[in-house]
Amino acid sequence: MLGKQKIEESIIEAVKKVKTTNPMAGSITNAVTMNFVANAQLAVGGSAAMVYLPDEGEFLANAGGAMYINVGTLLPIYEETLERTGKVLHEKNKSWVLDPVAIGIGSFRTKILKRFKDFKPTIIRGNASEIIALAGLWKLDGGTSTSQVRGVDSTNLVDDAKTAAIELAKWTGGAVVASGEEDLVTDGNTVVYSKGGSDLMEKITGAGCSLGGVMAVYSAVTTPFIAALTGTQIYNLAGKRAKKRAEGPGSFQVAFLDELYKATSQDIANNYFEIKEDVK
Repeated sequence: MLGKQKIEESIIEAVKKVKTTNPMAGSITNAVTMNFVANAQLAVGGSAAMVYLPDEGEFLANAGGAMYINVGTLLPIYEETLERTGKVLHEKNKSWVLDPVAIGIGSFRTKILKRFKDFKPTIIRGNASEIIALAGLWKLDGGTSTSQVRGVDSTNLVDDAKTAAIELAKWTGGAVVASGEEDLVTDGNTVVYSKGGSDLMEKITGAGCSLGGVMAVYSAVTTPFIAALTGTQIYNLAGKRAKKRAEGPGSFQVAFLDELYKATSQDIANNYFEIKEDVK
């Protein structure tokens, strides 16, 4: 189990490394939020590339430092694209982040997410209901097929997803984040809660999607757990700071990108988080 000081040191190191190396984290992501995902990745110091064709997905899986896959808005071609991209990522042992957006609303989406079990995402990020539903789809403890996902909204509390998150992390050997009012981050051994953010994040499109993209940037330079926590920490810090400057959702979105850009490694590491338990 990593102690708090070691975690903070690892966060600082990851943030500095991203800013100096500008790692590429390509994305196959939600068409509604593509621009915001790319801007957030650039703001923290990464490099972005958005694709949807099968050969381009394979190219980025081979050439990039990491990848982000979000199943929010799907087209028929995505069945081939995601299958081929996920296969390469797994075979090349590349870091990648999965956002199982709106899991359970259709057979096409369900088929793709079921296949991803074999490709073992490095990081899984979703709201509590999505994390529970994915564990259920993959037949892991803590999951259930009856978890109610309302579009992209969660009907479960973060703590409801704790067992599912732990079991998903154990299966993949990576990290899982259940986002909510207080965010849960786990590698299957340690459970950490991170606080901050803003209620205005629920009033803009792309807060969760772009978080997955930023986690992918950090995963190119550090371990899955530290990458997941660093992304969560910078979002909670930037959200908290942006709210103080914003007059509403529009100005919040602009201020939020500014705060992602301005956040120092020490600020990110010092944002409040708590190690709740070491899983036995």
